[in-house]
Amino acid sequence: MKLKYIIYTLIFLGIAYLIYYRISANKKIENAGGGGNGGAKGGKAQSLMVDGIVVKPASFANNLEVTGTIEANESVALQSEVPGLVTGIFFKEGSNVRKGTVLVKINDRDIQAQLQEASTKQTLSASNENRAKQLLQKGAISQEEYDTSLADLKSLKAQAQLIRAQLAKTSIIAPFSGKIGLRSISVGVYITPATVIANLLSTDPVKVNFSVPEKYMSQIKLNSTITFRTDGSSQIYSGKVFAIEPGINAQTRTLQIKALAQNHNNELLPGSFAKISLALNVQNDAIMVPNEAIIPVLKGKTVFISKNGKAKQVEVQSGTRTDENIVITSGLSIGDTVLTTGALSLKEDAPVKVSVVKN
Repeated sequence: MKLKYIIYTLIFLGIAYLIYYRISANKKIENAGGGGNGGAKGGKAQSLMVDGIVVKPASFANNLEVTGTIEANESVALQSEVPGLVTGIFFKEGSNVRKGTVLVKINDRDIQAQLQEASTKQTLSASNENRAKQLLQKGAISQEEYDTSLADLKSLKAQAQLIRAQLAKTSIIAPFSGKIGLRSISVGVYITPATVIANLLSTDPVKVNFSVPEKYMSQIKLNSTITFRTDGSSQIYSGKVFAIEPGINAQTRTLQIKALAQNHNNELLPGSFAKISLALNVQNDAIMVPNEAIIPVLKGKTVFISKNGKAKQVEVQSGTRTDENIVITSGLSIGDTVLTTGALSLKEDAPVKVSVVKN
C-alpha cells in the first residue's frame, strides 16, 4: 500500500513540475517579445510586408477551351454499283483527281452486246412505226394498229435507255475533286458493290467538328472565329463557324458545331485531334486579380485588400479563371489594393505595408 501512495505522489509532483515549467517558459517568451519590438510605443504591432496590386479595368476575352476532330470537307468510300471484273485502274494512289475523271473500269462486254441488240430492234421498230403512220394517213390501217407499233417503239427505247444506264455503272467516276487514298483492288479482280476500292477526300478546306456545353449555346453565333492546334504541329490555325446543330444532344447535353478552316498546304489531316479556343464575348472593363489572391472559404471566395494601412477581408464573386488570373464579378471596385502575398499570415485589421506590383 505504501508503494502505491509513493507512485501517486511522484506522478503528481511530475505533473506539477511540467505545469510550472510551461508557465515560466511562456513568461520568458512574452518578455523576449516585448524587448524584440524595440520598446514599440504603446505596444503597437509591427506591420506585415506584403505585395499587392491596384485594381484597374482591363479587356478580357472570355474564351472557351474544347476539343474536337478535323474532318474532310467531302469524303466518300468509292464502290461499284454493279459486280464485275476490273479491266482498268486509271488513278495513282495518293494523287489529286478532278471531278468527273474515270477512276476504274469494269468489264462491260455483255452489256455492250445487249445495247447493240436493243439498238437494232429500236431501229427496226422505228421503221415500222414510220410506215404505220403513212398507212394511217391513207386510211389503210386503223388507229389501234398504229398505236401498237408506236408502243413497241417506245418500249424498245426504254429498254435501250436502261441498258445504257447499266453500262454507265461500269465506269466509276470521281464525284468531286480531291485526293484519292490507297487502293484495295488490282486489275483482274472481281469486285462486288460491297468492295471498297479507295477513299476519296476533299481536304481544302477542312471541317472542324466539336461540341460545347449547353449553357454556352446562346453565345455561339454563325461566322464566329475559332483558333485551334493539333498534336502534330505547334502552329495555330483559325476557322469560322458555318453550321450549328438545331438541337441539344440529350445524352451529353452539348451543342454540335462545325467550322471551316483553310488547308492550302494540306497540313491538316482528317481524323486529327484539335484543341479549340472559341471566343464567347469580350469585356472591356473587367476586374481581374491573380489566382493566388483568392482565399477559398466555406461560403465562397474572399480576398484581402489594404484600407488605411490595415488588411480587410472582403467576399467576392468570381467568373472565368485563366492560368494566371480570375475575373471578379462583384465585391471589388476600381482602385482597391488587393493583397497577393501573405494570405496565410493576414488577419482582419492587421497592419500591413504594401509593395505595389504592376499588373
